[in-house]
Amino acid sequence: MTKTRLAALLLTSSLLGGAASAEDVTLTIESWRNDDLTIWQDKIIPAFEAANPGIKVVFAPTAPAEYNAALNSKLDAGTAGDLITCRPFDASLALYDKGQLADLSGLASMANFSDVAKSAWQTDDASATFCVPMASVIHGFIYNKDAFDALGIAVPTTEAEFFAALDKIKADGTYIPMAMGTNDQWEAATMGYNNIGPNYWKGEEGRLALIKGEQKLTDEAWVAPYRQLAKWKDYLGDGFEAQTYPDSQNLFTLGRAAVYPAGSWEISGFNAQAGFKMGAFPPPVQAAGDECYISDHTDIALGMNAKSAHPDEAKVFLDWVGSAEFATLYANALPGFFSLNSTPVAMEDPLAQEFVSWRDKCKSTIRSTYQILSRGTPNLETETWNASVNAIKGTETPEDAGKRLQEGLASWYDPQK
Repeated sequence: MTKTRLAALLLTSSLLGGAASAEDVTLTIESWRNDDLTIWQDKIIPAFEAANPGIKVVFAPTAPAEYNAALNSKLDAGTAGDLITCRPFDASLALYDKGQLADLSGLASMANFSDVAKSAWQTDDASATFCVPMASVIHGFIYNKDAFDALGIAVPTTEAEFFAALDKIKADGTYIPMAMGTNDQWEAATMGYNNIGPNYWKGEEGRLALIKGEQKLTDEAWVAPYRQLAKWKDYLGDGFEAQTYPDSQNLFTLGRAAVYPAGSWEISGFNAQAGFKMGAFPPPVQAAGDECYISDHTDIALGMNAKSAHPDEAKVFLDWVGSAEFATLYANALPGFFSLNSTPVAMEDPLAQEFVSWRDKCKSTIRSTYQILSRGTPNLETETWNASVNAIKGTETPEDAGKRLQEGLASWYDPQK
């Protein structure tokens, strides 16, 4: 072979190699979930790249407390990544309204999600959906199976059975019946009011009626959950008023309390810390045969930077995030963060599987205060915190709490005036 021909071949090879590498596109994901960096790097991204040669993905998280400010600065400066991890409701809606998140309504995989799943990442009129739902957290009660077995307690399905179980635990005296404090306030609303409440206001039916102004916070369906919370006081143990959220977690995982009003995000931590068998049950219904409802709260999604230089490739990735393959990978890597995909995901963790199984028998809803109703002052979310605490402590009657919250909402929200 002549030197000229060899040089020509090498040049051709170099050009072809350059052309091939030039076709590779790198997508960057912005996220606040820096705790799951290795899961993305080791499991999720390799699965996508293996099926989509030519598209590379980099997961580049920011510390959670800094994410909103950092992301807003990057979007304003035009330096943000192609894919944006979306918080639920108003924070992401604001980005869409500014033209910084793309409308993904036409994405094929959007058909894999229910209206409830998409509600946290839509315009108020649901005409545009701007993030692909990834995961939710589910509320219910985690219990100490060893304690229940020792005391001969069956898993309660009705409120009467629930309080009978708590009475039996209290009478025995070995365990605090239920681990929850009121010091930090938010637990009383999140794991209390919005845990048990959907069975009273019938989930989405009541939540949407409140938004439309067709129901009021003084209606029985919205006051009754405070009445149940008022009954919890007798089962929370001495000093619950000063008990913090970490205190409650420790009481349960150390085996000192038998029941824990829970969010499913506790699963990984409890698995690591508890030295006993655990189970979970959904919020007990008022009477046998009643339809059940669960708080299956939309938590995290993925959107596209409207100014991405690679919109076509970003949509390929987002379509995959909406697939059953991604749902299975993500939900099992992070037990307690459940897929919002309509395709059922088999969970490897038994406690996580118990939580997610409730979707088959109960109707899902989201926390009542999160969409639209907490945009004004007074803020209905934080008002629900202190109303729930007051109900438990007995410092405000359920009726007075409902009246106060209704007056606050009506002071700024036109459909309730």
